[in-house]
Amino acid sequence: MARAKNEEFNQIKYQNEFKNYDRVEILVKKGERAIIKEIAAAAGQNVSEYINQAIKERMERDQRMTAEEQE
Repeated sequence: MARAKNEEFNQIKYQNEFKNYDRVEILVKKGERAIIKEIAAAAGQNVSEYINQAIKERMERDQRMTAEEQE
């Protein structure tokens, strides 16, 4: 969702793009936000993308484990 530096901010477009998302707030210990931001940047992601990927991977892993337990 990054925009070019020379592109003017469009509030209506922003609101339309993000109206289908829920906002989730998380708390981390002091200093951990900066660490997460650095690691995300090293992975070529922003903090939101990095956290969303981690959540998705955990959910998929938990589903696989639950399915294996039921077999």
